[in-house]
Amino acid sequence: MGSAEGFDSIRLTSVDGSTTAEFVPDANLVCCSLEVDGVELLERRRGVRVYAEQGKTMGIPLLYPWANRLARFGYEAAGKAVTLSEDDARIPRDSAGLPIHGVLPGLLHWEPEDSGASDTLAARLDWRSDELLELFPFAHEVHCEATVGRAELTVTAAVTAVTADRVPVSFGYHPYTRAPGAARDEWQIALAASNRLVLDDHSIPTGERAPVDRDRFSLAGVSLDDAFEAGPGAFEAVAGEHRLTVEFLSGYDFAQVFAPAGLEFICFEPMTAPTNALNSGDRLTVVPPGETYIARFRIALTARGSRS
Repeated sequence: MGSAEGFDSIRLTSVDGSTTAEFVPDANLVCCSLEVDGVELLERRRGVRVYAEQGKTMGIPLLYPWANRLARFGYEAAGKAVTLSEDDARIPRDSAGLPIHGVLPGLLHWEPEDSGASDTLAARLDWRSDELLELFPFAHEVHCEATVGRAELTVTAAVTAVTADRVPVSFGYHPYTRAPGAARDEWQIALAASNRLVLDDHSIPTGERAPVDRDRFSLAGVSLDDAFEAGPGAFEAVAGEHRLTVEFLSGYDFAQVFAPAGLEFICFEPMTAPTNALNSGDRLTVVPPGETYIARFRIALTARGSRS
């Protein structure tokens, strides 16, 4: 057990010793560090404490129970209508005042389980407290397993409907990755996307799809905050002799790609449903009682020209 800004943390180390990852169970199990041969691949931004207390994302945060924005303070899904308070400090807001990235991370305390291996973390989140059910009234459990290998991290999340509640699945991750070996404007980007989701002025999908007008391009002079249907293959950033990839292995059919101009990171965000799916119902999966939804992604760093 380690420490990250006063929070207990768990550090994983690959069998060959090349790769480490650090997770914080009491801050929604955020991965706050991913290093390969001593090189940090994540942007830590404002840090773990600000993430936990204010919801300002960093590292590899889990966006739960909804990814990105809701169009309003409320939603209707799986037969339940939910009204959220605009004054509720447990709900982070975007610059337009809309709910974003689920509930405050400091509310989500994960219970680590004994994985029996130094390269693997297993943990459980119990969503049955009154406080959490006020915000997302669907009793369930989430199990997470993270494993580090040579220059890669694989994360699996499993949502199980443990009572008579049906559980809508609308979560995602937000990896703030950096490709070592070159400055941002030299990165070459490839998108594993089949269609682009048309967004309104508040970055909420309209329901329309449009063809992806570019699948490989330079990041120089480009600012991205776009939504996509995920296709086969991997999202990637090539920098110098390195190739950083985020591969959606299962359960993630949508992606948000976020790369603001002038900042040295790019986010290839795996999402189980489009933004605002709790309201729109667009491709929203609902888990029946007793069943489980499993989603898995992998981040890898390889030599340029190789495949992860």
